Amino acid sequence: MTTQSTGEKPILLAFSGGLDTSFCVPWLKETYQRPVITVTVDTGGIDAAAAETLASRARELGASEHYLVPAKTAYFERVLRYLLIGNARRGQLYPFCVGAERVLQAQMIAEMAKSLGSTAVAHGCTAAGNDQVRFEVALRTLAPGLEIIAPVRDHAFKRTEQLAFLEERKLPVPPYGAAYSVNRGLWGVTIGGKETLTSDDTIPDTAWVLSRDAFTQPRAPERHTIGFERGIPCSLDGVALDPVALIEKLEDLAAPFGIGRGIHLGDTVIGTKGRVAFEAPAADVLLTAHRELEKLVLTGRQSRIKELVAAPYGDLVHEGHHLDPVCRDIEALLVSSQQRVTGEVKVLFRPGSVFVEGTSSPYSLMAASKGVYGEAAGEWSPADALGYSKMLALTGMFHTRAGQNAGEHK
Repeated sequence: MTTQSTGEKPILLAFSGGLDTSFCVPWLKETYQRPVITVTVDTGGIDAAAAETLASRARELGASEHYLVPAKTAYFERVLRYLLIGNARRGQLYPFCVGAERVLQAQMIAEMAKSLGSTAVAHGCTAAGNDQVRFEVALRTLAPGLEIIAPVRDHAFKRTEQLAFLEERKLPVPPYGAAYSVNRGLWGVTIGGKETLTSDDTIPDTAWVLSRDAFTQPRAPERHTIGFERGIPCSLDGVALDPVALIEKLEDLAAPFGIGRGIHLGDTVIGTKGRVAFEAPAADVLLTAHRELEKLVLTGRQSRIKELVAAPYGDLVHEGHHLDPVCRDIEALLVSSQQRVTGEVKVLFRPGSVFVEGTSSPYSLMAASKGVYGEAAGEWSPADALGYSKMLALTGMFHTRAGQNAGEHK
């Protein structure tokens, strides 16, 4: 699509179908008197029915065109695989289940704006959230000439005002209305509501999307086996699957147990404290399983160095800096560390938890030793062990002796 005059050029709107972006469609049309094209970059959580609902809603709201861009495989290959092999969680809890995809989404929207002849991209982010930073850092890096329009942020529209705007025009309202903000992707779901605006309460059971009734109607335990090849999940219960299909299957299996449910409290990109409920069943299972397999095959130094770079990598992704070249450097180290992370992990699903029952690998460092921990020496003798213990104690002995020689504690 190519238009002649600047006034006719369309505005591309990053469209999730939630309240903020639903409001933006008619508001942009009325305010700018230009066609609005909605673009949904599918990084997960959108089945055929949901895709049709999004397209239908966009048209009813007044979009001249709607595009659904498939991106689940690209999302895994460019972002999630590194968060997984880095065992990355923010605040030692939150697995970056939503937000990590924003840079990729911005990249694809910028490419589409160029192909459609648009010079303006809009988003529905607020002034108080992380996504505004992620989108705009990426868009300005990729396409500095694009005009960026952020109606909800720049005009400080409240959710109740947006809801009233749509209702007055008899336009479709998202199922959660103004009560909850729900974002869903391949790595999980985030849920924000009045309860997450403070630190002292949880959301009601009815607000959970994937794990509703997980504890009021608990399931019997289930056992599953996950296979990894060089750190990448490749099979579930003996059936070979590509990573995206495996993640989606795991989500279906683990969500009814309430696995991966939590509320994250942490530092936002803009410097405030923020809180959000999340459901990340597949992410929780895979991160837990992968971590335990690594313990079997990596040396202690490999694990410690990985931890040093994985946390900053997660922060960079979280803050919208995934395009920074330092991320490529970190990714190279993470990939190198996975050469022997191949094997199987047996997991037990129980309400609220995933338990690792065992791991196996052809590269097992545990099986490579002739010794048995706590039982018998292997490649060393009892005399070697005695000498080793003496040598390890030398630093402490010298420190104590130096203090005594100096008259310390007298």
